[in-house]
Amino acid sequence: MIQKEENLTRSVGVLGLSANIINIMIGAGIFALPAVIASKMGASSVIAYIFCGILIALIMLCFAEAGSKVTNTGGPYSYIETAFGDYAGFIGGFFAIAAMMFADAAVSNALINLLASAYPFFENEWIRFLSLFVLFYGLVSVNILGIKQGMGLIKFNTIAKLIPLILLITIGWKNVEIGNLYINTMPSIGTLGETSLILFFAFIGCETGLIVGGEVLNPKRTIPKAIFISITAVIVIYSLIQTVCQGVLGSNLPNFKAEPLAETAKVIFGPFGFMLLLIGAAISMFGMLSGSILNSPRVVYALARDKVIPIQALAKIHKSFETPYIAIFIYASFGFTLAVTGSFEQLIVIASSSMLILYLGVSLSVIKLRSMQKTQPGEFEIPGGLTVPILSIVIIIYFLFNLSKKEMIGTGIIFLILTIIYFLIKMLGKKTKN
Repeated sequence: MIQKEENLTRSVGVLGLSANIINIMIGAGIFALPAVIASKMGASSVIAYIFCGILIALIMLCFAEAGSKVTNTGGPYSYIETAFGDYAGFIGGFFAIAAMMFADAAVSNALINLLASAYPFFENEWIRFLSLFVLFYGLVSVNILGIKQGMGLIKFNTIAKLIPLILLITIGWKNVEIGNLYINTMPSIGTLGETSLILFFAFIGCETGLIVGGEVLNPKRTIPKAIFISITAVIVIYSLIQTVCQGVLGSNLPNFKAEPLAETAKVIFGPFGFMLLLIGAAISMFGMLSGSILNSPRVVYALARDKVIPIQALAKIHKSFETPYIAIFIYASFGFTLAVTGSFEQLIVIASSSMLILYLGVSLSVIKLRSMQKTQPGEFEIPGGLTVPILSIVIIIYFLFNLSKKEMIGTGIIFLILTIIYFLIKMLGKKTKN
């Protein structure tokens, strides 16, 4: 096990870490995606969920192995930095921060948009600004108070968002028409790949939940168990949701791209069901944000701790609360600024491409970490040699090549800018020493 000295308290167990991961993975996407996926694959949509779940499981196995070997706070950044050094860690860390920060800003915009659809006064520019301010800095206050307080909010959000989904799944079966689930033709490989590319982003988030590695109890066992529990739970829940929506709405499902779950609930429960799922969507988005503002600032803290960012204040731990309070505040402040100035569509494109780069770095780091040190007793190692890491790398490259030309150029520009910044910091550091 590769570990650096830290002053963070280890208090997160299997249940807490699993809830943390599930909370972030089940975000805003599943409340809208069933209609989009049905428009491409119809009754065979559930195949895309299973296929995509297998793909993300392969990548998360890489996270499980890397997480059991490198147990410092920082999650994927720490894995990449330990395997490939400061430069790769710097690039990986900033892509991790960018992905999560832009995703937070996008989801916070979606949350306010959802509130505005029910209560139009949220459309007012100043009301929107104040709502985003209270949202971000309220979560900052909770998470600075301590990891236990933050995890307590995470567990509450996870239960609150799952209740309406579980009600939809369990009670909704009485309204399912078997004829709506009949698959007339199997999808082509091309259609399955195109649909999975869209659906893939509903499964991201597990990596964010692992950032609290330095605060996890018995991480060698807790991290792999939590990944297995959370990925399995998400695949089952997503597949059942798609099945119920398809079974209830049938060929009409693609017509409800704004709120397919709420429309399904309206058929099952009446107007009350529509409002229940609308509230569920809001809780889900809020839960994703609360989880991200708990986890993501730990990457900023880790970059400063390892002196990759030459601002040591970001590595400070609060004397009373034992949390990286400055990193939390700075991270949320940037996220708030992006939320106020950007739109959902603009923000989510950058988040998605950044996340794929991060996944590629972690999959490569598993191969490198194995060559650096033999697996120690109690550490998790993926069965089958290098098969899973190599498959993960191939899958990620496939997804990257399916990005639009504009997205590829944008990602390349970010990569170039980060490289220039890194070497400028190095040069300034050498001059200061001299």
